[in-house]
Amino acid sequence: MFKKLLIANRGEIACRVIKSAQKMGIKTVAIYSDADRNALHVQMADEAVHIGPAPVNQSYIVIDKVMDAIRQSGAEAVHPGYGFLSENRKFAEALEAEGVAFVGPPASAIEAMGDKITSKKLALEAGVSTVPGYMGLIGDAEEAVKIAGEIGYPVMIKASAGGGGKGMRIAWNDAEARQGFQSSKNEAAASFGDDRIFIEKFITQPRHIEIQVLADKHGNCIYLNERECSIQRRNQKVIEEAPSPFLDPETRAAMGNQACALAKAVNYSSAGTVEFIVDGDRNFYFLEMNTRLQVEHPVTELTTDVDLVEQMIRVAAGEELGIEQEDVGIKGWAIESRLYAEDPYRGFLPSIGRLTRYRPPAEAATHEKGVRNDTGVYEGGEISMFYDPMIAKLCTWGPTRAKAIDHMRDALDAFEVEGIGHNIPFLSAVMDHQRFIDGNITTAFIDEEYPEGFNGVELSEAGKKRVAACAAGMFRVAEIRRTRISGTMDNHKRKIGTEWIVSVDGEEFPIKVEANKHGTTVVFEDRRIGMKSKWTPGDSLAEVDIAGKKHHFKVDKITSGYRIRYRGADMKVNVFTPLQGALARLMPEKVAPDTSKLLLCPMPGLIVKLDVAVGDEVQEGQSLCTVEAMKMENILRAEKTGIVSRINAGPGDSLAVDDVIMEFE
Repeated sequence: MFKKLLIANRGEIACRVIKSAQKMGIKTVAIYSDADRNALHVQMADEAVHIGPAPVNQSYIVIDKVMDAIRQSGAEAVHPGYGFLSENRKFAEALEAEGVAFVGPPASAIEAMGDKITSKKLALEAGVSTVPGYMGLIGDAEEAVKIAGEIGYPVMIKASAGGGGKGMRIAWNDAEARQGFQSSKNEAAASFGDDRIFIEKFITQPRHIEIQVLADKHGNCIYLNERECSIQRRNQKVIEEAPSPFLDPETRAAMGNQACALAKAVNYSSAGTVEFIVDGDRNFYFLEMNTRLQVEHPVTELTTDVDLVEQMIRVAAGEELGIEQEDVGIKGWAIESRLYAEDPYRGFLPSIGRLTRYRPPAEAATHEKGVRNDTGVYEGGEISMFYDPMIAKLCTWGPTRAKAIDHMRDALDAFEVEGIGHNIPFLSAVMDHQRFIDGNITTAFIDEEYPEGFNGVELSEAGKKRVAACAAGMFRVAEIRRTRISGTMDNHKRKIGTEWIVSVDGEEFPIKVEANKHGTTVVFEDRRIGMKSKWTPGDSLAEVDIAGKKHHFKVDKITSGYRIRYRGADMKVNVFTPLQGALARLMPEKVAPDTSKLLLCPMPGLIVKLDVAVGDEVQEGQSLCTVEAMKMENILRAEKTGIVSRINAGPGDSLAVDDVIMEFE
């Protein structure tokens, strides 16, 4: 077995690989850029080597720099993680020439499967069902429009070397095909250094289901069931689960056997993933093969008890698989939620900055409940504009899908992240969405259920009353503390009332509080809610036992109450005496400033180009400018008809959130 392993990656996946290597007694080497000098993966590794400036094209994807780090450290093997150089044939070849083991498949398999055009041709030859499309290279936008018309709209425009949702566009007409081709080409060149584009039919109402395969260098190949990855936004997976709530055993076996046949056709070894698109009749079509470890691999590990990173390392060391197909079962259910540094209230645009608070829920592994959090950040660390905005991968396990979902709800409620925008409210909303609960999902789920974007969560009446009861209980605890302040005048003792008005985002609930040594009961007109909690004033997280079930509420003190976040809802909750409540109703509401005549920058980013000039008349939906953030191009469009009166920024300018790009008459 190897004695020293270098991880050619950063962030969450580097930390994940380090954990398995350390468990196996292997020394680890981290690499880092200027921006990652104090990163968690650097702290976790046994040693670390600096490889250059923050931009990836000057550090993490520069093969020569990574090779220099390998020589400096004396590493015998390299795990590439995902992204960066993980599917780069030249990197695998460079390692082979140096006599260093690559913890991944052979370079020939990377070349064959890493190129989407070539992989589809090989899949056809291997008898694998594929999506109709044009496999040749496309020269320009007009050719793309012609091909798209021949295939039939809608079509998917893809970068041949793409991944992670980059370089992908759906086109429903000629105009979108023309524009999508150019944007995909630009993103592909910036992200992968390869701007080749192909087009395939976009299947409506599809599910994205992938098969995890594991093969060794001795001709053995098995599949470790499937992962359902249909909850996607902008072709980027957001929530994954294993197994799929849609597949039956026969379809699972058929997909698994095809995945293994494809792997064997290219002499594959290591862990890999064969992705399929599955229609409503369980017909499945090959999409691509990822010749690396997937972001969502933890849900497979949780439902099979197989450490995929460990298996990859053992295969790279020449060991034979110790697992046969009949050994692979399905244990319970696992769900993964990807926590991203993005603002769901601003169209999920990237958010950067310092994590002023980062407190994940406690990890646990029991028969009834499992919580796992794979992360590469820490409190006080920074989310950089140079890299993927992932904060963590929160995973829960349960004996059933319903239990796994319930555990995820609790874990998201208990996850404290402050200082940046994040998507926890949206993830919580999905966990409570009836379509998701029913397993009735497709890759269009987010577009269909949130067509106007995410505007927050409206709790049910029962949920609001839980929040009101929690706020009343906390307010009473704070009032008791205030009565114990020393030095008060004898005739000015503070008295604690029992009747209150609790306002939850403006909706009032008259309540009465009954308390004794066993807990607090909040009495509403139609129900009683009994609670127990050890919360004390100043705590930012309240764990409250309501009728034998634990609930978590994120709490911030505001005037006469609290800001409470629960189940994805962000609420202003005030607790008043009846008189205070009557007076509060007379207070005028603060009016938000009018920004309807301004184009504000929705994220920290770089202006790539302007599509209009001062004096131009613009129509609703017209492209105004393009902003690049985290390697993704975002086209900002006019929300209504108007005339451009002023432009405050130009190509090459870096802007912060809400900077004014242009003004309108």
